[in-house]
Amino acid sequence: MTQLDLDSYKTKKDTIKHEGIISKISKNTITISLKGNVNCEGCKAQSACGVSDSNDKEIEIENPTQSFQLNETVDLVLNRELGLKAVFWAYVFPFILMFLVLILTSLFLKEWLAGLVSLFVLVPYYFMLFVLKDTFKKAFQLSILKFN
Repeated sequence: MTQLDLDSYKTKKDTIKHEGIISKISKNTITISLKGNVNCEGCKAQSACGVSDSNDKEIEIENPTQSFQLNETVDLVLNRELGLKAVFWAYVFPFILMFLVLILTSLFLKEWLAGLVSLFVLVPYYFMLFVLKDTFKKAFQLSILKFN
């Protein structure tokens, strides 16, 4: 995590910013409570993203080297391309996987059984995502932008 210059991100179109307040600071992590974001209204992935649905979302990130204070207003910044990749791995790929398994198993099994198999294939998929969560945390790094 790096503290980013506020002026350099005001004009960038390839980033997603979300305003939040630091709600908890521990030795290794900072917990940020997200506020409602007007940028979510123009986002194409709004229906798939859970951030725009509620104001009580919290995000934990590894504690950067900068010093932060409780109740400090910050911006979380994510590269737009990484946001789209996150939506792909969380929603699009599982749908494609489920659909392909449904098509393939319906060739060999009864329809109801093929439907059950296609639903149950999601269990190992999401378990694998859970096992690889540290890899995804490294890949989807959020940056903290301090307000001046």
